[in-house]
Amino acid sequence: MGIAGTVDPPPGRERARPLRPRRKTWRRALRRDWQLYSLAVLPVVFFVVFRYLPMIGNVIAFRRYVPGGSLFGEKWVGLRYFRMFMGDPEFWHVFGNTMILGGVTLLFTFPLPIVLALLLNEVRSAKLKRFVQSVSYLPHFLSIVVVAGLIMQLLSVNGAVNQGLRAVGHAPIPFLQQPEWFRTIYVSSEVWQGLGWGTILYLAALTTIDHQLYEQARIDGANRWRQTWHVTLPGIRPMMVTLLVLNIGTFMAVGFEKILLLYNPLTYSTADVIPTYLYRVGVVSGSFSYGAAIGLFESVIGLILVVAANQISRRAVGTGLW
Repeated sequence: MGIAGTVDPPPGRERARPLRPRRKTWRRALRRDWQLYSLAVLPVVFFVVFRYLPMIGNVIAFRRYVPGGSLFGEKWVGLRYFRMFMGDPEFWHVFGNTMILGGVTLLFTFPLPIVLALLLNEVRSAKLKRFVQSVSYLPHFLSIVVVAGLIMQLLSVNGAVNQGLRAVGHAPIPFLQQPEWFRTIYVSSEVWQGLGWGTILYLAALTTIDHQLYEQARIDGANRWRQTWHVTLPGIRPMMVTLLVLNIGTFMAVGFEKILLLYNPLTYSTADVIPTYLYRVGVVSGSFSYGAAIGLFESVIGLILVVAANQISRRAVGTGLW
């Protein structure tokens, strides 16, 4: 007899073990949810064809490429092109412009959508809230060419801004020809174009916060500011971290299309960044191997920034992109 009325199994027989649930293999999951997986086929094909396969071309950063010759270069040159741009003072000037413009853009475009989302979250009028949302996120859907055209028209010597300056007795300012104005123009346009879209993402995250947390905070005597600090901001922290890491990932790329449309030789001193320098040197001048080396360097720096930002985020706030 066993303990407390239990019966021992007969000799030679082992007690039956509980059946463990069968592990779900990827084949079984694919057969069961093939309709859902089929929706991912086109995006996967797109990224493979236009994102991953072109990475094979990075080999010409280590080989001398001649247009019309071998697709992967004619001769192995090792780190020659990397040493070339490392010793080029113009490249380091462009690198500094990229860091400054990317840093200032991140400084303004990351926190402002959070502030606007928090303000809209306090608005009780549904009509006013929808109106502000619509007006703020419509610029996100404008083409870069259209945005650049609007900026040129507004800031030209005979544009609306200079017409206003003339009306108050001020001499017109050639904004797009003066290097000191370019960063202000670019960052302002980035804020105007991306503010509403980021706000929508944070407003969606705000809807996931449990309202009982606000009730408990009010019972504890917390005012609106303390509720925002202790309930709202921790509730949208995962979204904030995700967008911050993604923004840092595009830190080096800046806004190639917009800068290319807005800058000119007069503003190269503050407007020329790595993507535009790479376009002029690699594509326009035909130095494809040199341009590939610069592009590979930029990609490696971006990867390091993303990994570092994600690790710092996981250690500091306990959450990250992966």
